[in-house]
Amino acid sequence: MCGRMTLTHPNDAMARLFDATASNDLPEVPRYNICPTQSVGVVTASDGGRRLRPMRWGFVPHWYKTPTDGPLLINARAETIAEKPAFRAACRERRCLVPVTGFYEWTKGEDGARLPWYFTPADGEPLVLAGVWQDWEREGVRLTTLAVVTCAASDWMAETHHREPVSLAPEDWALWLGEEGKGAAPLMRAAPEGRYRRWRVDPRVNSNRAEGPDLIEPLAA
Repeated sequence: MCGRMTLTHPNDAMARLFDATASNDLPEVPRYNICPTQSVGVVTASDGGRRLRPMRWGFVPHWYKTPTDGPLLINARAETIAEKPAFRAACRERRCLVPVTGFYEWTKGEDGARLPWYFTPADGEPLVLAGVWQDWEREGVRLTTLAVVTCAASDWMAETHHREPVSLAPEDWALWLGEEGKGAAPLMRAAPEGRYRRWRVDPRVNSNRAEGPDLIEPLAA
């Protein structure tokens, strides 16, 4: 799964990278502990071009009476995304790019403690995750929400966690956004060997109130 993310690249740089128009209400960066239900900047495409716009991380299906009417859907499984009622329409019609700098996963220590690991691209470039999004509205409350698509982990990633977020290479962005027609299903696969670096970080990141660049510093031996 993908349960926490970071973004340290400036919003204007992200807009230029994707040739997108940036909304003026994007969350401020840098961010070192992006948690579910917080706002993140994502890229969508329409006839009017690409937009870099904020969305709430935590997909809310249209039938929820309130945002907390059911499970918090921060991830969508690639294997079932086209069939699950919550995600199938979004998978066909509302896909997005989620630019981040890295993400966290956890293992368990011998005493059961949650041990966080930080993953970031080995080449230092921004990491672009596959996402799907949904507008939700009830009684005057309107949310635009997203989920990050995940797949079975590569052998290397499985040493830490059995799932990983689907990451997209630049040549795949237009297809995932629907700008180059259909046929995006083959993109929902594990990252190639060598895509990431990883290291243990301080358990302080386990708190959703923690923030700051020290969260991604390698844990001292």
